[in-house]
Amino acid sequence: MRHLLEAGPSGPTVDEVEARSLYREQTYEVQTIDGWTLVITRFEPTPQPFFQPIFGEPLLLVHGFAQNRHAWTRGQFVKNLLFFGADLHILELRGHGRSSIALQRERARLTGKLPADLDYGWDIDSYFLYDLPAAVEAVKRTTGRSKIFLCGHSMGGMLAYGYAGIREDLEGLITIGAPCELGKGFPLLRMLAAAAPSLTLTLDAAFAIFSFARTQSWEAGKLLARQLRGLGLAQLADRVEPRGTRPEPLRFKYLPIDDALRWLGSILTPEVFERYQEAASWLSFLTNPSRMTLEDVRWLLEHGGEREPRGVVTQFAKWIRRGQLTCYRTGYDFKRNFSKIDVPMAIIFGDLDRLASVQSTAAVYRAAKSEYLLWRPVKGNSHVELTMGHDIRQVCYDVKNLVDFAVKHRGRRPSLPRLESEGPRA
Repeated sequence: MRHLLEAGPSGPTVDEVEARSLYREQTYEVQTIDGWTLVITRFEPTPQPFFQPIFGEPLLLVHGFAQNRHAWTRGQFVKNLLFFGADLHILELRGHGRSSIALQRERARLTGKLPADLDYGWDIDSYFLYDLPAAVEAVKRTTGRSKIFLCGHSMGGMLAYGYAGIREDLEGLITIGAPCELGKGFPLLRMLAAAAPSLTLTLDAAFAIFSFARTQSWEAGKLLARQLRGLGLAQLADRVEPRGTRPEPLRFKYLPIDDALRWLGSILTPEVFERYQEAASWLSFLTNPSRMTLEDVRWLLEHGGEREPRGVVTQFAKWIRRGQLTCYRTGYDFKRNFSKIDVPMAIIFGDLDRLASVQSTAAVYRAAKSEYLLWRPVKGNSHVELTMGHDIRQVCYDVKNLVDFAVKHRGRRPSLPRLESEGPRA
């Protein structure tokens, strides 16, 4: 595996290079047409004394469900691609990381306008119609390129499938742990999706009951305080009178995944992590802890989780129930346009991943017209660790190879035989 680690016959290995010497970091803002301000974190490569085969090639990274930029930056993913010279632009979708709701309120002080869906009112269509196109345009504008490379993890890769089937400004596409038929080969996920409408109604009813009880308690406290003051018991009235304004009704607006992950991080002791590793054989459909360190897992739980609106969860569940991959606002069907994907493409997934597996990624592999097409599992990996675990060097080498191929064939559509994976055939 020595060739994976070296820039040249006498070059240093990636482990021998100080990460901070490989880049200049900056952030820049992107405006969507529906009023959101998104933030892209750029790691611009700096020239090195060793060969960097894809130096300066712009690569937009898009995170997955309930994630942020730390899905890419916590491990060695960024460092490995910078070692090859990639110009990395990490998008954080609306409501995630630096593209926060708080940022929208801050910018509204100048513009006087807030996004209409600010209160967790967006869905996957919002990411697809507004966030991803705005980010691609921003990277093109920032780098002066007419075409860029796109890499998406999980949900980010699913968005990329749809984008590549309708737009002409990509030079290459990489998806990591991104199914195109969500739930296929995963009965438990299909069961959860089938139960989602009932679960949502139950949550709505629970929130309504709790809100009603809280409001009634507030009003009863106000009434009791007035009666006590009428009896001359002002001090007692002050003690029982509710503070603040009338409580706002509570609604099920989002899944508090960030809070849940932080709680898990707080109880993740070395002993708990060891027990989790022992149980990984039947819990590894999301992560295989043996491919990550305790420090990385704990840090990601603390800093890498985000809330996802009910609209995103509802749309995922609908996709699974109906076997669809569709933008419902426009009727655009991702699957019908897989055959229009003709740029170099790599579909990478973990062999333990139940979300993105042979079954759930095969359709896009079979339909795409890409002449360079890699479809490959990473042995011993599940879903999360593909961007931060022990084996990301393999993944980054695949990314480098695709970009390098596209650059060498820039300006013409190669007439070579289709390059296919030596991986599984479904």
